[in-house]
Amino acid sequence: MEINLLMSIIEQYGYLAIFFLLWLGIVGLPIPDELVVATGGFLVSIGLLDPVYSFLAGYLGVASGLTIGFLLGKFFGKPILQWLSKSEKMRHAVERSTELLRKYGTSALCISYLFPVVRHVVPYLVAMGGMTYRRYALLSYPIGLVWTIAFYLLGYVFGNHVEAIVVMIRHYGFYTLLVLVALLVIGLVIRKYVIGNRAYRAKGE
Repeated sequence: MEINLLMSIIEQYGYLAIFFLLWLGIVGLPIPDELVVATGGFLVSIGLLDPVYSFLAGYLGVASGLTIGFLLGKFFGKPILQWLSKSEKMRHAVERSTELLRKYGTSALCISYLFPVVRHVVPYLVAMGGMTYRRYALLSYPIGLVWTIAFYLLGYVFGNHVEAIVVMIRHYGFYTLLVLVALLVIGLVIRKYVIGNRAYRAKGE
C-alpha cells in the first residue's frame, strides 16, 4: 500500500521527505501528490509530526513544484513537451490541458487542480504561451495553498482511510472532492461541538 510506504519514508526522513516527494511530483513521481499531503495530515493526527512544520513542508513542496514547472516551460518548453508526449498517458494530459486553456484561458490554472497530472502540465503550457511569472504566481500559489489545506485536513480527519479517499478523488474528480469537503466541514463542526460539550460538562461537575 502506498500509504504504508509513505509513512515509512516520512517517519525516517521527516519533513524533508514531504517537501521532496511533492517537489519531485512535477517530474512524474508515481506516488500521488494528494496522498503525500494527506499522509502528512494523518501523521499529525496521531502525534508523529508537528502540525505547523508538516503543513509548511507540504505547501512549500507544492509551491516549489509549481515554480519549477513554470521555469521549465519558460526556458525548455518545446523539448519538454515533446518528451512528455512520448507517453500515451502524458499525451492525453497535454491534450486535456490544452483544451482547458483554450476553453477557460488563464483560469485553467485554478481548474487544473481538479485533475491529476493535468495540474503539472498546465504550468508548462502557460509559460510557453508567454504568461509572466508575476501573473502566474498570483494565480497559482493561492490555489495551491487551498489545495494543500484541503488534502492536509482530509488526512487529519479521515486518517488511515485517506488512501481510498484519494483514489476516489483521482477517479471521480470534482464531485467527490466537493462531497468530501462537505463531510470534512461537518466532521470538524461535530468534533468541536462534542469537545465543547465535554469541556462544559467537566466544568459543571
